[in-house]
Amino acid sequence: MAHYAYRALDVTGKKVKGVLDAESTEAAERMLLDRELVPLEIRTYSAGAFDTSALLSRFTSVKTEELILFTKQFRTLLRAGVGILRILEVLERQTENAKLRSILADMGEDIREGASLYDAFRQHPSTFSPLYGSMIRAGEQSGSLPQVLERLTYIIEHEHKVRSDIKSALQYPIIVTVFLVVAFFVLLTFVIPQFVSIFQKTGIELPLPTKLALGLYAFLEAFWPLLLVTMAGSVMGLAFWFRTERGRLLRDRFLLRLPLFGNLFAKAAMSRFASIFSILQSSGIPVLQTLNILSGAIGNAAVAYEFDQIGEKLNEGKGIAGPLSEARYFTPMVVNMVAIGEESGNLEEMMQEVAVHYDDEVGYATKQLSDAVGPLLTVGLAVVVGFFAAAIFLPMWDLTQMVK
Repeated sequence: MAHYAYRALDVTGKKVKGVLDAESTEAAERMLLDRELVPLEIRTYSAGAFDTSALLSRFTSVKTEELILFTKQFRTLLRAGVGILRILEVLERQTENAKLRSILADMGEDIREGASLYDAFRQHPSTFSPLYGSMIRAGEQSGSLPQVLERLTYIIEHEHKVRSDIKSALQYPIIVTVFLVVAFFVLLTFVIPQFVSIFQKTGIELPLPTKLALGLYAFLEAFWPLLLVTMAGSVMGLAFWFRTERGRLLRDRFLLRLPLFGNLFAKAAMSRFASIFSILQSSGIPVLQTLNILSGAIGNAAVAYEFDQIGEKLNEGKGIAGPLSEARYFTPMVVNMVAIGEESGNLEEMMQEVAVHYDDEVGYATKQLSDAVGPLLTVGLAVVVGFFAAAIFLPMWDLTQMVK
C-alpha cells in the first residue's frame, strides 16, 4: 500500500486535491472514479518529501532563449498535426526549466476544463507577454496559428537581438565607471591619509589638490554612516518610484534626452514599433488593438504614453498618420512611411521597410556609442589619476626642494 497525491475535478468542475492510499496508480485512479472525481494528476506521495520542483518553479524564470525554443517546438508540432493537449504534454516532459514545466502542466489542465489556448496563455503574464497572448488569440481566431507562431518567433528573436546589442554597448562603460568610482574611494580613504600625515609632520604648505583630497577624506570619515543611509534610501526610493506610472514616464523621458544614449534608445523603440506593428497587422489584428498591445510591449513608458494619445484620436475617427505626426519621438521618416502605407493600403510592407532601416540604425548608433564612450572614459580615468597624482607628488616635490 502506497500514498498517492492527486488533483482531480469533481462533478461541478471544481478542482480538488488530496492524498489517498492504494496498491498502484491504476488502483488510485479507479478509487477516484468511484468517488465521481475525474483524475488530472496522480503521483507518489511521501509525507516527509520535499517538493523541490514546486519550489524551483517559484524562484526561476523563463529565459528568452527558452521561450524562443518553446515557440519553435510548439509551431513544429502543430504543423505536424499533433493535438494541443498532446503538444503541451510533450513539451512539459522535454523542458528543463521548472517554471515552464509547471506552467505547461497548468495550461493543460485549463484546456481540459474547456479554456481556449489564448485563455491558458493569458493566465501566465509574467512568462507570456500581452503581445504573445494577443497573437495566439489572432492565430486561433483566423485558423492560422502555425504562421502566427512563426511571426511570433521572429518578434521574440528580433527583440532579443536589439536588447542584447544595447546591453553589449552599455556593459563596457558601466563596468569601467564602477571601477573608477571604487578606485577613487580606495585611494581617497586608504592612500591619501598615509601621505598627508607625513607631509603634515614636516610643516610644509599643502597644495590645493592635497587639501581637497584631505577635505573629502575628512568629510567621508565624519559622515559615512549618513552617506550610506542616504544612498540606500535614495536607491530604494527611486526603485519604488520607478514602479509607479508617473515615475516610469519621467525616467524614460529623461533617458530619451540623454546625450549619446537617448539616440540609441529612441531608434531601438522605433525599430520595435515598426517590426511589431507590421507583424500584428499581417496577423489580422485591428490598428486600435495593435496600438494597445504596443503600449505594453514597446518597453518605454514615454513612447507608450504617446500610443495611448494616438489611440484616443483613432477613436475619434482619425487615421494613424495624422496623430502620429503630432506625437513626440516619432521621426518624419516613420510618419511619412505610415502615411504612404495608409494611402496605398500597404501599411504592413511599409512598416517592414521601416523596421529594417531602424535595425541598421540601431547597429550604427551602438557603434557610435562605443566609439564615443571610449575617449570619454579615458578622459575620466586621466582626471582621477591626475588628481591623485597631483595630491601626492606635488607636496613630495615641495618636500624635496625643502631638503635641498
